[in-house]
Amino acid sequence: MQLAKELLQRNGELCELCNNHAACTSYPVIAGNEDAANCVALCAECEQKIMQEEKGEYWRCLEGSIWSPQAAVQALSYRLLFLCKEQDWANETLNSVELNERVVQIALSIFEQAEVHKDAFGNALSNGDTVVLTQALNVKGTSFSAAKGVVVKKIRLVPGNTDQIEGKINEQTIVILTKYVKKN
Repeated sequence: MQLAKELLQRNGELCELCNNHAACTSYPVIAGNEDAANCVALCAECEQKIMQEEKGEYWRCLEGSIWSPQAAVQALSYRLLFLCKEQDWANETLNSVELNERVVQIALSIFEQAEVHKDAFGNALSNGDTVVLTQALNVKGTSFSAAKGVVVKKIRLVPGNTDQIEGKINEQTIVILTKYVKKN
């Protein structure tokens, strides 16, 4: 991505990570947001090391860049140090800096995986889907069992627990484990 003039001037036309080579590319810290405040000016070598997911001594330069006044540079530095945290120098650097909580959240957001509820066969489930029970279930707290093959319409996903959904059986809302259902 071409460097914006503002981004290029921010660090005197040098890479904002290694501070050794001329910056030649703009790297967005949050994918899809190419605003200068969200980007870091990188040299070709730093960009290549990021793409190769380098975790070695090369990143010792981050011991300096983590202190940048730019939130995007702090976030990218933190992210790369986090990848190297098994090495003492990287772990010490991470422990020595106190960044804004939002910067840390942005840095670590790349490692988060979206919450996905899946049925017994690995199919993604969504709110409102219809599922079929793959085995008979004893429904706790009630006087009935749900037979294998029962259709449960308009399910709701349980937030924060990808192993559970909610659905109505015999006009009663119950929690069902996703490993016992098949998307219809």
